[in-house]
Amino acid sequence: MQLRYAFRLYPDPGQQRALAKAFGCARVVFNDAVRAREDARKAQQPFPKIGELSTSLITQAKQTASRSWLGEVSAVVLQQSLRDVETAYRNFFASLKGTRKGPRIGPPRFKSRKDPRQSIRFTANARWSVTDSGRLNLPKIGPVKVKWSRTLPATPASVTVIKDAAGRFFASFVIDTDPAADAARMPSSDRTVGIDLGLTHFAVLSDGTKIDSPRFLRRAEKKLKRAQRELSRKQKGSRNREKARLKVARAHAQVTDARREFHHQLSTRLISENQGIAVEDLAVRALARTKLAKSVHDAGWSQFVHMLEYKAVRYGRTLVKIGRFTPTSQVCSQCEAKDGPKPLHVRTWTCAACGAVHDRDHNAAKNVKAAAGLAVTACGAQVGPGLVLAQRDEAGSHGFPPEPRAA
Repeated sequence: MQLRYAFRLYPDPGQQRALAKAFGCARVVFNDAVRAREDARKAQQPFPKIGELSTSLITQAKQTASRSWLGEVSAVVLQQSLRDVETAYRNFFASLKGTRKGPRIGPPRFKSRKDPRQSIRFTANARWSVTDSGRLNLPKIGPVKVKWSRTLPATPASVTVIKDAAGRFFASFVIDTDPAADAARMPSSDRTVGIDLGLTHFAVLSDGTKIDSPRFLRRAEKKLKRAQRELSRKQKGSRNREKARLKVARAHAQVTDARREFHHQLSTRLISENQGIAVEDLAVRALARTKLAKSVHDAGWSQFVHMLEYKAVRYGRTLVKIGRFTPTSQVCSQCEAKDGPKPLHVRTWTCAACGAVHDRDHNAAKNVKAAAGLAVTACGAQVGPGLVLAQRDEAGSHGFPPEPRAA
């Protein structure tokens, strides 16, 4: 399977200008390709193929006065921008036909230089490399300082340089991992666990363990409000407004990074300690339209469950998702008698059939585990394994067991 390993970059001022130039050239080629295809559609002509676009928008454009500066950046960056256009149109048409899973997506849109996130991609053809001193040598940019937080398990297939809304630079490497080697690293376990996700407690396990919700957004709200007020008072287009915008973006980035790190640590621990894990398929999008929207987004359930999914596939564990309409909070985990729905403020209840006193969340976690049937399937066989696409968020994981960090 493919995973992404991201590392922080620290380019010097000259390298930042070179990266900004590369971002701009890739954006121009992307927009030119979208415009060319839109013009062909309006003229009821067949779409120009990627080879034709490469010739007209890159090779020939470099020879003109208006696009001569395209030759100042790596040609691979421009070619990969055309590949992105091709992928975007392919996904759009697949969505129209209904062959693509997930919600419908629209056609590619023009990119703006004011977009909060900019990126360029270098493949092996670009001949990028890691120097002996640990710097990332990029064509026509130079050796960039990298903060190596851990070693790369294999030779990367490509590297994507990303600038986020907070002005930080990252290098994201695509790595092909060996599932057999990853599974061998995992300690053997015959334990199974059911997880009930919530807001008061982020997760309650079927063994009675309760994991408090960190509430990163709620704790940072005061700082975010102050930064947002300062931003609203600045004149649009001024340098002070750009400084205030960066301050807001960095505050949000701190919240996002802290939440992602918490999810990685907890999901890694659960995958490491249990052979089988059961979770409920929550309707997060519907819950985000209620008065609990801010708390639901702050918890980040979808990101956490996604981490459990690809880590279970990677390390040979079993993950079962039960239906969201399973009445886990209405059924007694001892006698299986259904006691009806209960309002959210009821945290403990007594079963009318057997008299057992239940903690609402702990009882739900037990029912999640029972509904998944992990007592039968947790024999090492994997339930519904599938290919997982490379995810940038994976880079926050520390892995297990700990690996030596790069110099």
